Amino acid sequence: MWRELAPLGRDSGSGGYRRYAWTAADADCRAWFRAQAEARGLAYELDRNGNQWAWLGDPLAGDAVVTGSHLDSVPDGGAFDGPLGVVSSFAALDELRRRGARFSRPLALTNFGDEEGARFGLACVGSRLTAGQLTAEQAHELRDGDGITLPRAMEAAGCDPSTLGPDPERLARIGAFIELHVEQGRALDLSGDPVGIASAIWPHGRWRFDFRGEANHAGTTRLTDRRDPMLTYAETVLAARREAELAGALATFGKISVEPNGVNAIPSLVRGWLDSRAADQSALDTVVAGIEAAARACADRAGIELSVVRESFTPVVEFEHALRDELGKILGQRPGGAAPVPVLGTGAGHDAGILSGSIPTAMLFVRNPTGVSHSPAEYAAEDDCVAGVLALADVLEGLACA
Repeated sequence: MWRELAPLGRDSGSGGYRRYAWTAADADCRAWFRAQAEARGLAYELDRNGNQWAWLGDPLAGDAVVTGSHLDSVPDGGAFDGPLGVVSSFAALDELRRRGARFSRPLALTNFGDEEGARFGLACVGSRLTAGQLTAEQAHELRDGDGITLPRAMEAAGCDPSTLGPDPERLARIGAFIELHVEQGRALDLSGDPVGIASAIWPHGRWRFDFRGEANHAGTTRLTDRRDPMLTYAETVLAARREAELAGALATFGKISVEPNGVNAIPSLVRGWLDSRAADQSALDTVVAGIEAAARACADRAGIELSVVRESFTPVVEFEHALRDELGKILGQRPGGAAPVPVLGTGAGHDAGILSGSIPTAMLFVRNPTGVSHSPAEYAAEDDCVAGVLALADVLEGLACA
């Protein structure tokens, strides 16, 4: 499975993945998922929001156990973020069938669409729509960098956008959702454990900063006569680092848009996107407020107009303690599993975090020896991936089998 999926959407130059929502690469990944489902005799389904499902047992019976992740990527992303969870879900089912497991609850494997938000700027679109955290009207307003709306992109990919919206009936049939994911950090590497259990997801969000100045000639306009928004943006980036360090948080300007974007032109508009995360809401509020205050002070001095828009936000997610404890109990009872499985928090968002407000969710992490993620250097050793599959199989057996 890994060999079949690996070439899909991979850029030959960077070695990274460009599996953006509703593109040809995304279609190839979706075809791969459907083929894997049908090869195992699972009932394949595309829901109203473009998420893919593969069912073992009656989807309408209720109290289903669901596992899976996503197949899309950030620009030039790594191979493991998302796909490891999807591949592992199929591999875990194969392992359970090898064991002769008897299922007492329906089981579903899923691929949630547009988790990374690389094309339309909003993360977890598929799960947000399903959970009602994104309305159909808001989804119809999403546009990519070329001005193409989400509905147009879906139609071009052969998917009907008219059904977008909350899916409470589907969520009501799910008793638990378990997402396996490569760790996006080095906590497991430092502890020496191949697999861990998630405790919580830090609160996080994305803010767009628009700095408006005055376009002019780069070769004839005196420095003292310029209203250059790039300088204010640059000072804001540095302020973000300072404020994050003071608050013990994280702040990143990782995307920028410039108009008119000419080498010999002073910009009229610099638009930068801030990603900020912290262990608690107070720290997050402090760092974002500090960044905005520093940006406004600099903008006022330079005669630059500044607007700040929060484009997305996810509050702290505490995974359901009962389900989290059940995972720990199941994994602790395995042969050689006397040592407790480590429980760790994360600053990365996931579909499991979005769904946690509607259904019981939990996460398993697989060790990442470098801690690198959202990069072609993202990695997990084969032995650790196998350990993740076996842990997921044990969890599914404990939850869904007689």
